[in-house]
Amino acid sequence: MKFTNTITIERPPATVFAYLANLENLPQWNYALAETRQLTSGPPSVGTRYLQTRTIPVHAEETLEIIELTPNHKLTVQGTLNALPAHLTYTLHPEGTATTLTNTVNLQAPRPLNLLAPIALGRVKSAVAANLAALKQLLEQS
Repeated sequence: MKFTNTITIERPPATVFAYLANLENLPQWNYALAETRQLTSGPPSVGTRYLQTRTIPVHAEETLEIIELTPNHKLTVQGTLNALPAHLTYTLHPEGTATTLTNTVNLQAPRPLNLLAPIALGRVKSAVAANLAALKQLLEQS
């Protein structure tokens, strides 16, 4: 189950990237998360691991790891989301003084759920779009 959302944020790529790359910021703009805590020491980099607590749709703990980090341009994270293996990529492109952020989500639904994936896809994509809108609002207010 793969989808993409794109949003323009009225902040330079360096500002958007610095905020995104610190995954501990996720609960501030993702309504389904209560906490994201870094497990490894040092600044975010390839190999940095996180544990997050999800509250929606059910209470669950999930793990994340940064697998690609190109400052001010690209961040890729892999882990589990709602017990589904996932890859999330954030690609940033400068647009004058703003940033176009493209978020690609690839969730691996187990084989028995493949028939339901098309139905769930629209709902999940809409939820992610709402989170990105919250990110935009948060960054543009600061």
